[in-house]
Amino acid sequence: MTEPRDAVADLRRIAFLLERAGESTYRVRAFRAAAAALRGRDADELARLHASGGLTDLRGVGEVTARCVGESVSGEEPVYLRRLEDAVARADADGVPLAEAAQRLRESLRGDCHSHTDASDGGSPLAEMAETAIALGHDYLVVTDHSPRLTVANGLSAERLRRQLDEVAVLNERIAAGGSGFRVLTGIEVDILDDGSLDQSEELLGQLDLVVASVHSKLRMPCAEMTARMLAAVANPHVDVLGHCTGRMVTGRRKRPESEFDAQRVFDACAEHGVAVEINSRPERLDPPKRLLRLAVEAGCEFTIDTDAHAPGQLDWLDHGCARAVACGVEPGRIRNTRDAAGLLSR
Repeated sequence: MTEPRDAVADLRRIAFLLERAGESTYRVRAFRAAAAALRGRDADELARLHASGGLTDLRGVGEVTARCVGESVSGEEPVYLRRLEDAVARADADGVPLAEAAQRLRESLRGDCHSHTDASDGGSPLAEMAETAIALGHDYLVVTDHSPRLTVANGLSAERLRRQLDEVAVLNERIAAGGSGFRVLTGIEVDILDDGSLDQSEELLGQLDLVVASVHSKLRMPCAEMTARMLAAVANPHVDVLGHCTGRMVTGRRKRPESEFDAQRVFDACAEHGVAVEINSRPERLDPPKRLLRLAVEAGCEFTIDTDAHAPGQLDWLDHGCARAVACGVEPGRIRNTRDAAGLLSR
């Protein structure tokens, strides 16, 4: 008799591949909700529910996801999953994978320094993001939810951020007990305000493992004012990474031009103050543009390659940033997340 497959793992894998392919959030949520509804139920119980037609009586399980579960508990790879995996294999055969040097760089990355959970504008809870990072082979994941003034992204107040720090501590204890060696690192994507100050208290910023500072408002500010704004933020001793520096959007319905600032001065300041320039891997951002990325290399900057993930499947977008880093001559030794957690935090 064929051994049953892990139905929950199959559902989560489908959700992951759908996210990776940029499919609709609605479709992804259907598979992730079904996985959550079935978590903790053993294969025998799932087989009985399938045989009786009771799977769809469970909140969060629909006809399509129930069919996948039925195939899993029968020991078969779900057809839905097989089609997605076949699409990945065909893409590889067609030469979509990164060049060899970019692939080597991707394999050298130890973690991701920019990610979001459902505490702000992400789509999944902290534990789900951590589980996916572990499955991808990361040693760490820095959680950088938004700061309070970005209300459209449900930014975290000081009180909510402190609660998240407690949640991270509890999760890390649980992960450590499992022996994986993985760590969730505390962080924030803090808004750079109009005058260059940061949207969170200095005391609380000082408690975090890593601070990504980004401009999210008044992106069309005149060049001189935007430059002064960014220089003030980069000079703040709590800032570790300058996030998506131009704020551009290159695809989708929200296309947006680059902010105007004196990039040479900003990158010189990053090099002087030890602030890494983020190579943002989101397909709609791909920020900074290659000409500015090369300028940052020439200025002597260090870098992070980050996904800015707002959902678990997006944590696999590091390839985009690696390809751009190789194309622009970024040496692996200047990329901070090629280092282990201790090395990342030692600047």
